[in-house]
Amino acid sequence: MKYKTVGSCAKEISFEIHDGKLSQVFFKGGCPGNLRAISILLEGMDVQNVIDKFSGNLCRNGTSCTDQLAQALEEWQKSQERTA
Repeated sequence: MKYKTVGSCAKEISFEIHDGKLSQVFFKGGCPGNLRAISILLEGMDVQNVIDKFSGNLCRNGTSCTDQLAQALEEWQKSQERTA
């Protein structure tokens, strides 16, 4: 999935989800060293766990790159509920 961010340094986040686990997280833009490290740490994590940890983590403009990821994952969850 690709998610266009709003109000964060990263302009786009792409990721895959398999069996409720996050993989292949990539932030386009933002702080490359930090966001690459976060992406590595997130590999294989449960989607809900990531949402719980990152939702509301603010940097500037009322959001952050990780908060935007949480929002993207929430959007993904809602799309899964609609198709279930």
